[in-house]
Amino acid sequence: MTTLQNTAGSAPASAPSRSLWQLGWQRLKRDRIGFACLWIVVGFIVLALASWAGLIGRGWNDEIAVSYAPPTFLYQQEHKLAAAVPAVQAESEPKAQGLQPQEDPIWAETQAAYKNRDKYVVPEVKKESSLTFGADIRGRDLLDKVIKGTSTSLSVGFFGALLSVVIGAALGAGAGFFGRKVDDFLMWFYSVFTAMPDMLLLLAFAAVAGRGLGTVILVLSLTSWPGTFRLVRAEFIKLRSREFVQAADAIGASSARRMFVHILPNVSHLLLVQFSLLMVGLIKYEVILSFLGFGVDVRQVSWGSMLSEVPEELMQGYWWQLAMVVVFMSLLVTAFSMLTDSLRDALDPKVK
Repeated sequence: MTTLQNTAGSAPASAPSRSLWQLGWQRLKRDRIGFACLWIVVGFIVLALASWAGLIGRGWNDEIAVSYAPPTFLYQQEHKLAAAVPAVQAESEPKAQGLQPQEDPIWAETQAAYKNRDKYVVPEVKKESSLTFGADIRGRDLLDKVIKGTSTSLSVGFFGALLSVVIGAALGAGAGFFGRKVDDFLMWFYSVFTAMPDMLLLLAFAAVAGRGLGTVILVLSLTSWPGTFRLVRAEFIKLRSREFVQAADAIGASSARRMFVHILPNVSHLLLVQFSLLMVGLIKYEVILSFLGFGVDVRQVSWGSMLSEVPEELMQGYWWQLAMVVVFMSLLVTAFSMLTDSLRDALDPKVK
């Protein structure tokens, strides 16, 4: 008997079960591409937070260089080529003769004005002939400008996607859990809302609401909730008849508790993936709106407002603002898209 007790007592304890989030984090760390994209996205978020705090990019509106100042490497190459080409002496031309004092009818008034010139002359500030990544038409540093634009575009994507997920999840939960008349009414509203093309609806909202960062966030969130609504509704219809929900109903749990305490945590991983997808999409929509003149205010800067200046610049051969926006936007959108795919695989309960 004692031997049996010792044997039973020496049996190793079973390993503690891990939650879906812990398993998902382990799978994500094993995915090298997804984990690298996670750090790229975190880097952009830190950059945006530093810009909002005023640590970097706060001088984006200062005119510190000449108009369309080229990048430093391009400026140095141009000077090297100019120094290598021998100077060609221009043909001598006769010096233009000015008017004599007796021939100038306003000579006396001009001389009197010259005496007071120093009172009104504004000292000229020396501007840079080149910057590290170039300047725009007003001589603003493109590096500071694109950093500030990154924080604006990320803010639109983050808060717009967050509000969109909240709206879609609330409506989808009500439709999927209660069913019947509530589901019929919300499905009718969803069908009417999605009958119009997305871009047309977006432009109509933006034209009525006006320009501004808060307006863009509100417009984008109010037009992008249908996808989340459809997803959450289907999950609530599937989960409302499960045993753990029926057990909660049997012990007297309210409808709100069953919806948001028992069912919603089981679809939270889907909401995270949907949030990532929406964030990428809303960043692109913000760029389109600002490019068309319906986006952020003229006192603000975003990737879309920077791209709206590009056509005029390209006609004159100035390409560096386009290059800056394309590099930043491509890196963030690509990293976010690949991270979303990795999150979908990592948080899928069917994946072992």
